[in-house]
Amino acid sequence: MNAPLPASRPAPLTAPRAGAAASRTDAARRIDASARLRGAGPLGDLADFPDWFAEHARRAYTRVERVGLDELDGWVSDPATGDLGHHTGRFFTVHGLAVEHPDAAVPRWTQPIILQPEIGVLGLLVSRIGGVLHALVQAKVEPGNANGLQISPTVQATRSNYTRVHQGRAVPYLEHFLDAHRRPGVLADVRQSEQGSWFYRKRNRNMVVELPEPIEAGEGYRWLTVGQIHELLGREDTVNMDSRTVLSCLPFTGPAPESDDDPDPFRRALRRSGDPAAGSLHTMEEILGWITHRRTGEDLATRRIPLDDLTGWTREKDRIRHEGGAFFEVIGVRVEAGGREVRQWSQPMIEPVGQGVIAFLARRVEGVLHVLVGARVEPGFTDEVELGPTVQCVPESYTGLPEGSLPPFLDVVLGAAPAAVRYDTVLSEEGGRFHRALNRYLVVEAPDGLDTTSPAHRWMTLHQLSDLLRHSHYVNVQARSLIACLHSLYHAG
Repeated sequence: MNAPLPASRPAPLTAPRAGAAASRTDAARRIDASARLRGAGPLGDLADFPDWFAEHARRAYTRVERVGLDELDGWVSDPATGDLGHHTGRFFTVHGLAVEHPDAAVPRWTQPIILQPEIGVLGLLVSRIGGVLHALVQAKVEPGNANGLQISPTVQATRSNYTRVHQGRAVPYLEHFLDAHRRPGVLADVRQSEQGSWFYRKRNRNMVVELPEPIEAGEGYRWLTVGQIHELLGREDTVNMDSRTVLSCLPFTGPAPESDDDPDPFRRALRRSGDPAAGSLHTMEEILGWITHRRTGEDLATRRIPLDDLTGWTREKDRIRHEGGAFFEVIGVRVEAGGREVRQWSQPMIEPVGQGVIAFLARRVEGVLHVLVGARVEPGFTDEVELGPTVQCVPESYTGLPEGSLPPFLDVVLGAAPAAVRYDTVLSEEGGRFHRALNRYLVVEAPDGLDTTSPAHRWMTLHQLSDLLRHSHYVNVQARSLIACLHSLYHAG
């Protein structure tokens, strides 16, 4: 007879790491010091940036040709469903989605959507150079970029790319991120969603890893201060979406309020908004309760359907389009590229119809800036609801919808007086899957007396949003871009 097994003992609890909060505060101070250096830093200024960028654009290029969906090399249409997929079964698939949302302006619809279940890496390496924190960025070209070349994180790769399904070159610097959990210096490491209207439950790992010593910048890479990246973020369509989402995850705060002598009350309020010690209209417990209430109260149902079973959509030789000419199209492209892991490939892409408007309304409350966030429902979200900007829409897509369908506060944003507009730049979305997806990003001070009472909106500070960004699936990618834009105003002239 076997002897009885000894009773198992629970493992001892691990005590919270001493100094974790202090470490995050120290990192935030170093990031703020780097953000102040918008001009000359230890490695110089941005005077030569246009020449460096233009030189790399000559080497890293894309030639994109529209082709028929049935002419995509390596892609097949499933004969039973019409779904578009790669012959390896990797990368991504375009299939159909049926959506029921009784509280929406249109309670039922079908649409194409991208399924890409693998989790990619969006990683930024940082290190101190001359005592100042710098970030290693790359000039990267994507077939969907309207501007061609853009500033990207150190690593921007899907699992199919970095496992080299395409049999291309290895991804530089990837090793610093794949085993980052085993080493110190991780400033941010969190899975975040991407566009929930075009991706089905897509997530990427957003990471910032600090190296004890800087490493050599390879061809097409460059060390920049945070302030210099912020300077570039003010230039139209220069800093890509993946850089913006990673930047938003940085622990960020401004100088102590008592030492802040900035003459601009907006910037003073903005920096106080990033201070965890600053007050807020709602406590974090109230915000979390509101998010839970919105998530449990939404009656949203989605189910996968064949691409051939879409209603209201027409499949033509070179595209899948909505019969009303709105929303977006699925197109096919053949790409020839320089400076990439692979020289040639074909793929489907989503091309939006019209330029979007992405905006935060902002308001100073007792000297602390608050932004009006919206609880957004999108069919591709993992948890149905994520916090988004005040306004997030493509106005052209609302043509023909029932009266009153336009998003609230859109008229306030578009009709704002010039002095109330604190940020206004056209930026593009992810250029690997979306073709020329341009949005106008704005931060607008709300006019006095504006009624913002809404069950789907709440005023929040930047430090509250930063707390949520330490966790997955709370803040959507458009809001994360706007948070990076707001950070770029901390020390703007």
